[in-house]
Amino acid sequence: MDRADHGSVLFIGNATTLIRYNGFTLLTDPNFLHRGERARLGHGLRSRRLTDPALEIEDLPPLDAVVLSHLYGDHWDDVARHGLDRATPVVTTPHAAHRLRRQGFEHAVGLKTWEEYSLRNARGALTITSVPARHAYGAVEALLPPVMGSVLEFRSEGRIDLRLHISGDTMLDRSLREIAERFPDLDVGIVHLGGTKLLGAFQISMDGRQGADWVDLVGPERVLPVHHDDYTVFSSPLADFLDHMRQTGNADRVIRLARGDTYTLPVRPAARRPG
Repeated sequence: MDRADHGSVLFIGNATTLIRYNGFTLLTDPNFLHRGERARLGHGLRSRRLTDPALEIEDLPPLDAVVLSHLYGDHWDDVARHGLDRATPVVTTPHAAHRLRRQGFEHAVGLKTWEEYSLRNARGALTITSVPARHAYGAVEALLPPVMGSVLEFRSEGRIDLRLHISGDTMLDRSLREIAERFPDLDVGIVHLGGTKLLGAFQISMDGRQGADWVDLVGPERVLPVHHDDYTVFSSPLADFLDHMRQTGNADRVIRLARGDTYTLPVRPAARRPG
């Protein structure tokens, strides 16, 4: 694939991105609520959205798949439920896939950790691997839906062109070390931040310091921070993450996207394209 054919990541808002690469088009964690509307977080809890998405759901291109980290109100809302084509595969956790199939998404695919789902087109192949993520510590974890991270490997002619990791809503956990062991050369990492706090006290996503530690642990060459300022439950702004990335000497890895911005994805040089 030559430079003119590079793919891209469009940041729509919260954890919602549109990823295009090698002829594949993927949507992540679809959240299309508008400013002032409230996402349902379960157990009677809601959070008010502070921003508008950069794209409306009816303006999406045809999708090859949706990659859903977990079934939660700011990652899969009523707009997504009613507006997405129900024939589109949704690659997610077994917990979410079971519930989505009951909503009519018959092609929802539930992956256990390290399981894979593959797609092919005329230009190559895409493999989506479910990788560890942990939404919270202690008893709070049992109150939340299971979550997964994912690694997307795009191949053409038997070679890896791009390896992209999406963290999902996770806290730092020893299980994440295995991601770096199995995928030691990640090209891009999309990291969910925000220091989300339920009831103002229980943290269920990484804050800026933890996000910087995640970069050191997982090791992506480039980092796209998302999920940090769209809802009232976020306690750690993007500035915290950028500050800690400077302190750890990794500031040059960060690709900062405003809603509506697009990042051109790289293609690996031949020397870094194992089969």
